[in-house]
Amino acid sequence: MTATAFTSGGIAYDRTGPTGRRPVVLLHAGIADRRMWDPLWPKLTAQRDVVRLDLRGFGESVGRPDGELSPVDDLRGLLSELDLGACHLVGASFGAGVAVEFALTDPDRVTSLLLSAPGGSLIAQVTPELEMFIAAEAAALDKGDVEQAADVNVRWWVDGPHRDERTVDSTVRDAVRQMQQRAFELTADWDDVDEAELDPPAVDRLADLRVPTLVLTGGLDLDAIGDAAHRILDEAPNVRGVTWPDVAHLPSMERPDDFYTLLTDWLQEVEG
Repeated sequence: MTATAFTSGGIAYDRTGPTGRRPVVLLHAGIADRRMWDPLWPKLTAQRDVVRLDLRGFGESVGRPDGELSPVDDLRGLLSELDLGACHLVGASFGAGVAVEFALTDPDRVTSLLLSAPGGSLIAQVTPELEMFIAAEAAALDKGDVEQAADVNVRWWVDGPHRDERTVDSTVRDAVRQMQQRAFELTADWDDVDEAELDPPAVDRLADLRVPTLVLTGGLDLDAIGDAAHRILDEAPNVRGVTWPDVAHLPSMERPDDFYTLLTDWLQEVEG
């Protein structure tokens, strides 16, 4: 059992739970860090061997990359250091993109994928809603106001473009605001860091995604995420989808008990 450890590459992670079955690896959203899994963590780790990590530039993974910023390489390095074989990957938003890229480049090390609100490298087009979010975030960051930029992210991603913030759990909003602001502050001087890109990109290789895949979307999320989900469902050969109409971009934080049930049922299905 390991808790709050660091790899030689500076990636912070937690690992706990009974061994004996395929490990489960949790990859956080780009508006969060590994703390987003807190509501799920006690119940899940009582049943499974689970790893959650902070991708570089989030949470406690504070070190600048030596070369290009490559979340997939950081994930690969962590799993190798932990000597994990094939595992189940659960990715939220940006983390879903990392999970898919890893599955495409290291398919033998992935048993299944659960993609919650698939975003990041899986977003194929800048839709009108996404354009409005990008403009609002850029305006705040151009002023150097990371608090306002974090609020913009909460408003667009946690609340969603079609929901009054007063109807959203304030603890979820506050947690995401804190995690997002932390990420902005950590990477404030990373403008000179190049980001590695898969070539060809993941959105052009979905037909090669052979592992069993479950896609979860929220009915109140941005249209760009719905578009990404539909592309995966249309093109990946071994995939099915679930929609929760009453949540936005973070289903696992809004409905953690239901997410636990969805995940454990999915693992049982894949392993059975």
